[in-house]
Amino acid sequence: MKTIGLIGGMSWESSLLYYQIINQRVREKLGEHHSAKCLMYSVDFQEIKTYQHQGDWDKATKVMMDAAHKLESGGSDFIVICTNTMHKMAKEIEESVSIPLLHIADPTAKEIFKDRIKKVALLGTEFTMQQDFYKGRLNEQFGLNVMVPNETDQKVIHDIIYQELCLGIINKESKKSYLKIINRLHQEGAEAIIFGCTEITLLIKQDDCNIPVYDTTRLHAESAVDFALTEN
Repeated sequence: MKTIGLIGGMSWESSLLYYQIINQRVREKLGEHHSAKCLMYSVDFQEIKTYQHQGDWDKATKVMMDAAHKLESGGSDFIVICTNTMHKMAKEIEESVSIPLLHIADPTAKEIFKDRIKKVALLGTEFTMQQDFYKGRLNEQFGLNVMVPNETDQKVIHDIIYQELCLGIINKESKKSYLKIINRLHQEGAEAIIFGCTEITLLIKQDDCNIPVYDTTRLHAESAVDFALTEN
């Protein structure tokens, strides 16, 4: 079994899910009392959040690269970034270490492709919804047609993530707001929804929606286990 290197803390609420899902997956695969070989380096999310909203991505990248170096030095065989937004600097992180990085968009896109879905709506932070580092990968490498909510709905989604979900606050009214946005996107032609923020799954589940949803947190964590259990 390979050792999984997790860059966590963004937020620790979703990092907790990663640890849980990874170990559940290992037990499902191997049985008995098996659990994952993993290391987690958890950053201070307040620092990251400040850099994000100041647009200081260079400093944020430095923090992430430092975390990756620590995981590599600790014996990790590959890197998993436990957040969608910070895949903005995935290339820089991967180039700074000699071990692979498992990109969060890839297992999600492969699952969508397998289900023969072409047009998807992406929910996440404003950084993820507005910038091209995530949408572009889905389109260029997997041929997906990616739509995002309108600017007003983007702000609602973003604010709920940072002001509530990252702090562990689950609000029924916020859930209703998300479901209204999801319904609008469905009416506008989305065949499925990508939860492109690792905290969204704290608020919304598949059972809440009348359209397929793809939970990047679970898909990423499970793919990390599958990669850890491969021979090469």
